[in-house]
Amino acid sequence: MTAWRSALPETPDRQTFESRLRAIGAERYHDKHPFHVMLHGGECSLTQVRAWVINRYYYQSRIPMKDAAFMSRSENPDLRRAWRRRIEDHDGGVEEGGGIRRWLKLAEAVGLDPDYVASTRGVLAGTRFAVDAYVHFVRDKPMLEAVASSLTEMFAPKIHADRIAGLLKHYAFADDRALAYFRQRLNEAPEEVEFGLGYVLDHADTLEKQDAAAAALTFKTDVLWSQLDALFSAYVKPGRIPPGGWDGREAVTRFLPDDDIPKGPNP
Repeated sequence: MTAWRSALPETPDRQTFESRLRAIGAERYHDKHPFHVMLHGGECSLTQVRAWVINRYYYQSRIPMKDAAFMSRSENPDLRRAWRRRIEDHDGGVEEGGGIRRWLKLAEAVGLDPDYVASTRGVLAGTRFAVDAYVHFVRDKPMLEAVASSLTEMFAPKIHADRIAGLLKHYAFADDRALAYFRQRLNEAPEEVEFGLGYVLDHADTLEKQDAAAAALTFKTDVLWSQLDALFSAYVKPGRIPPGGWDGREAVTRFLPDDDIPKGPNP
């Protein structure tokens, strides 16, 4: 019996497992995507920035739906109480607050009609497929994997800080009101990470569960990267906007000093 037990792989300790999770972000997080490098370095045209705002809204708007689906599966009231703050962070109150409203302020700042952005018309099919796959993953997969997929938040503070600095430095539209979403996430994300990471480290108590949690986090990095691949293909290179994608002019309500599209009536 002793020899049989010694032949089994040992479950790595919490610190080793956490290091494994963080290494996934170091290798695969979307801060390294060429589109984000362009955006934070001031190399995006305003049309490309607007396309990013339109498509990223689809992801933002589905996050509370994803979290509601997760909560509906839990019979543990303590878990639901801890998790519901995520919905409040994004949806806000009845009249004000929330990440979705702050994102629409960014849309206004870049000269887009926020009602158009909120309608999700013009969102790329590639964005929809990636985001919907994430919602379905959290709805259908084991709870451990659903929570683990949220741990990309571990890597978010750096990208938010880089984004704030880069947008303020390079784009005329950027001010405190336009960037309120990112500043608020710097405060919200660490608390979400503390709970989510603690849950995963506590519940991934076998090597098999640790592998599943790591795969879930890897899947989420693929979701984020795929959205940017679709955006890059449509609006950077080769610049082939697929049917149904925003055309670069619709819902532009005002032209900004650094605009890159011809001034004139919108279709």
